[in-house]
Amino acid sequence: MTLTSLLIFLVIGAVAGWLAGNIMRGGSFGLLGNIVIGIVGSVIGGFVFGLLGFSSAGLIGSIITATVGAVLLIFIIGKIKS
Repeated sequence: MTLTSLLIFLVIGAVAGWLAGNIMRGGSFGLLGNIVIGIVGSVIGGFVFGLLGFSSAGLIGSIITATVGAVLLIFIIGKIKS
């Protein structure tokens, strides 16, 4: 993994975490929290989209996949906590 691809990966995670935070609770989780939630969300989103037969292409597709996964992650964590 090159430095450029690592930075793109972190930026996608940060954007996806920020979007998911704003969708689900009205605010973000801070930069590090957004990155972690976005990265875990990208794994979850990739798994779910794979099960449904969807494929993400390009930067926007990756952000959408990671955001959907992050929203699912926040939703599941919210249900477990309550």
